[in-house]
Amino acid sequence: MTEPRTALDHVRIVLVQTWHPGNIGAAARAMRTMGLTQLVLVSPRQFPDEEATRMAAGGEPLLEQARVVESLEEAVADCGAVVGLSARLRNLALPQFEEGDEMARELMSLAEDMPVALVFGRERSGLTNDEIACCTHQLSLPANPDYPILNLSQAVQVCAHELYRAWRHRHADQKSRTAPADIGMQSVREKDLPPTREQMQHFQQSLATALQEAGFLNQPHAQTLERLQNFYQRSSPTRKELSLLQGALRALTRPSDDT
Repeated sequence: MTEPRTALDHVRIVLVQTWHPGNIGAAARAMRTMGLTQLVLVSPRQFPDEEATRMAAGGEPLLEQARVVESLEEAVADCGAVVGLSARLRNLALPQFEEGDEMARELMSLAEDMPVALVFGRERSGLTNDEIACCTHQLSLPANPDYPILNLSQAVQVCAHELYRAWRHRHADQKSRTAPADIGMQSVREKDLPPTREQMQHFQQSLATALQEAGFLNQPHAQTLERLQNFYQRSSPTRKELSLLQGALRALTRPSDDT
């Protein structure tokens, strides 16, 4: 009998503008060995491709159901956590995971309730600053400082292994518990989940519009909006908290009834 893998099914591997089709196939193989099924490709240079199929070596089903999109925003819009992989840490105010196992525990906890994503960039140049800014967290895998660069599919394999390992430990812990789930607590937890990237970006756009109309975003404050966005990113508001902020913003920008 196959055991349920709901949390693993909520983990999304996103490859951004992959140049070599073989890397897509090798990544699919790495994913399947660790029980991951959700592959999203952002503007790949060439896909489908025979080389991708050859390198998948058993991961062909993942290639057949892979989703191809035009932008990273589209790929992760419904995700509550998005971890960008980078060989170097950028000067962006994003929460950073120091180790792969730390990242895996966090993602698998959230994946019980909502989609999460790991984002891998181009083979030569990785992710851009704008793409990292689309993420909620950043991870740079520890490696030999003299040559810390992993092949794309190798990086996918390392992260996939950490995720599967974290899932196994959580699954074992859950099986050992016998107390039934409390429905009331589940509904409370829904409010405590992080917002999706789409929800957060909608709030940030509303904030930018309000500040622009108020005349606050003038030249001396050129970096103000970016700093505010970084602040909200670091604070990690829940869905309920973000809803309160959105409501407060609407109240402040509502036209006055005075004549």
